[in-house]
Amino acid sequence: MQVDVLGEDLQSKTLEEALKSCLIVNAPLLYRASCRVPFSVLKYAMTLDGKIAASSGHASWISSKVSRSRVFEMRGRSDAVVVGGNTVRRDNPRLTARHGDGHVPRRIVMSASLDLPDSAYVWDVDEVPTIVATQRGARKSFQKLLASKGVEVVEFDILNPRDVVEYLYDRGYLSILWECGGTLAASAISSGIIHKVHAFVAPKIIGGKNAPSPVGELGMVEMTQALELNDVHYEQIGPDMLVSGFLQPVPEMTPVIPSVEETFAIDPSVSPYESRIIAFYKTWDPYGALSNFSHHPISVPDGKEENFRWPSVEHYYQACKFIGVDDPAARQCLEDIINMKSPEEAARLGRRMQKKHPHLVRSDWEDVKLDIMYQALKYKFSSYPHLKSMLLSTAGSVLVEASPHDYFWGGGRDGEGLNYLGRLLMRLRSELLGESSTSTPQVRTLEHIKTEKVNLKNYKD
Repeated sequence: MQVDVLGEDLQSKTLEEALKSCLIVNAPLLYRASCRVPFSVLKYAMTLDGKIAASSGHASWISSKVSRSRVFEMRGRSDAVVVGGNTVRRDNPRLTARHGDGHVPRRIVMSASLDLPDSAYVWDVDEVPTIVATQRGARKSFQKLLASKGVEVVEFDILNPRDVVEYLYDRGYLSILWECGGTLAASAISSGIIHKVHAFVAPKIIGGKNAPSPVGELGMVEMTQALELNDVHYEQIGPDMLVSGFLQPVPEMTPVIPSVEETFAIDPSVSPYESRIIAFYKTWDPYGALSNFSHHPISVPDGKEENFRWPSVEHYYQACKFIGVDDPAARQCLEDIINMKSPEEAARLGRRMQKKHPHLVRSDWEDVKLDIMYQALKYKFSSYPHLKSMLLSTAGSVLVEASPHDYFWGGGRDGEGLNYLGRLLMRLRSELLGESSTSTPQVRTLEHIKTEKVNLKNYKD
């Protein structure tokens, strides 16, 4: 079998080299799935002495025309291009791909103060939309001006790269190109959201004590603290040299596997010796409908002899954190979660509010959250016959929520997660199959599930 990766002839490569090529090609999807943020690439051009502009701020042009053409290609493979306010003020960039009818990325401008010019190329949204991320309450009059031009303004409590990329993740962005100045680049690197770097080095020397560099202050005082790139690649482009490398290794999405003993205790239909693993994570997976993020609304009794329709299990679960709390902020949070457009956004809001305002969360949450999730799953799978059939079709298999970063509901990156979602689904499956009889080993109750500890590494298929 011959497999081509972006035109590469893998027959001339070793298996290890071929696998690495596949990882690199799929890096955007792997980073998004593993880290729950879009794949972020920092791109800059600098002179041989490490300057991105002269002391006056003039920067056109450091790199050659052929290098700039490569940048247009990079933009064409990105969902968005991010710049800071200083770049808009000094350079007035267009941030387009300039390659005809191909893909044009959205433009993201980050500015806490909104000290931006009234007129700029990025405010022209006829060709491509622009989103301005700013601090809550900044220059309301200017926000109205941008809105009148068709520019979308998104306010953050505290503007920072981490919250911005999480917001873009919720909106479905896969890959982001950062073409910002040194201050914002340093903030993005410090936030841990930059995964790869493309540095164009031009054979020029500009000098200047106050000439800016591509990365601002990182707080490092010794060379031993320097960040090293992985899988570094060098390519000559015209007179320039392109140095590329990863700041963070490309994640390998290896499915996690639960403990056979604990799985058999939860669902006796699973053989300790002859069972297959069904891993689910993303909603587009073959068994993605098992995820709480699947778009299947559920109807839940509201205690007033009526049913309330929730957009998804995740909406309901996150909202339950704040139900019954006698606080206007908790009630507002509940309302906001209900109105979230996607399960991802509902989860992000619920988690953020729980972390920042724990006093708004019901006091018994840790004691009841498993029961709430189990009831939500029962509502979901009893409402959709095809979902119930899917769940029952997995009888005898181990269900694993293969999230690499969730060690409670999922299996975690190293296989030591508790996999509670998978275990609750197997518990529900066993209940639906009617296998909890006196002639078979007793299925564990929710109380047992809460107290059991699972070692996912010990399972042998």
